[in-house]
Amino acid sequence: MALRAYAAAKRTLSVADKLMDVNWGLVLLITLCASAGIAMLYSVAGGHMQPWALSQLVKFTIGFLVMVAVATIDVRVWMSLAYPAYALALLLLVAVVAVGHMGLGAQRWVNIGGMDLQPSELMKVSLVLALARFLHGKSVEEVSKPLNLAIALAMIAIPAIFVVLQPNLGTTLIIIADGCSLLFLAGLSWWWIAPTVAGVAAAVPLAWRFLLHDYQKARVETFLDPEADALGKGWNITQAKIAIGSGGPSGKGFLGGTQSRLNFLPEKQTDFIFTNFAEEFGFVGSVALLILFAVIIGYGVQIAMSARSQFARLLAMGITLNFFFYIMINGAMVMGLIPVVGIPMPLLSYGGSAMLTVMFGFGLLMSVHIHRQVEIPRHSGGII
Repeated sequence: MALRAYAAAKRTLSVADKLMDVNWGLVLLITLCASAGIAMLYSVAGGHMQPWALSQLVKFTIGFLVMVAVATIDVRVWMSLAYPAYALALLLLVAVVAVGHMGLGAQRWVNIGGMDLQPSELMKVSLVLALARFLHGKSVEEVSKPLNLAIALAMIAIPAIFVVLQPNLGTTLIIIADGCSLLFLAGLSWWWIAPTVAGVAAAVPLAWRFLLHDYQKARVETFLDPEADALGKGWNITQAKIAIGSGGPSGKGFLGGTQSRLNFLPEKQTDFIFTNFAEEFGFVGSVALLILFAVIIGYGVQIAMSARSQFARLLAMGITLNFFFYIMINGAMVMGLIPVVGIPMPLLSYGGSAMLTVMFGFGLLMSVHIHRQVEIPRHSGGII
């Protein structure tokens, strides 16, 4: 068995071989979740494909093709492209500051070729790629060396600073969580982790006073007591809770949601799309959707564990954790468990940048799966 696996890793795979080796079970789950999102966009538009459902279907189709194309490219090629991808994403973040345009009170988009792109979404995947490349081949002791740790933290902090200035606190949190998770998985010593956690906790009052914008402080205050201004600052989360609660055990049925169709729900097609799903399909439907997400995450962990190279393992775990953080933050936000931070629900929420980035990430995950037997030497720069 080991000899056959070694021979499979050494022989050159054709495109047909790679397509046969795609994890089609994972592809099916991804398609089911995206289909649920398109159905919800159809519902919140009052039973019409315009203005969101048809556009989302086109974006998912493009994303699907991107995912399959990315999956067929050797994981060693992606290793070689890791630093350039990070540099490109960082350059686009700088462009947002210089020539980006406003939307919903924040400067997060840049127009490229007539298409609005949100570079912060691209940075999430690019950071995972670059950190996996940087940490590849480093032992536990090497990861914890001050110089290596300083470089890794700079790779996380620089894009995080640009994103928080947009301002986009939710995406900043995911970027930091992605980066710190990879450091932890690579074996960062607890002698660094414990003091850092303590330092972050001690810095919270300073961040509150000097870093957070007034509207961000208002979100925290509203989170602590949404009923204090239920018709004002607490409107969003109050209506979201009403939508989720009114779904009951089995929901009101497809197209039966009233909170969205009567325009009580804010951002019903993006950040709060899950509340409409909960209203129409109830507790049972919501749990079923979360189980689908959990199985996708399980696939990601299994793919990471089966990879033979450290780069591939870290890349697969980073992509999987990024997907998990999306779900965790958005789900907790719309249920009132954390303050509203503006994070979409992956595969469900309307949006081109988020959809294409998530599908690109799944393509990288598939590439790891297809090339799981590939061994990359410790000091390799990519293709060998």
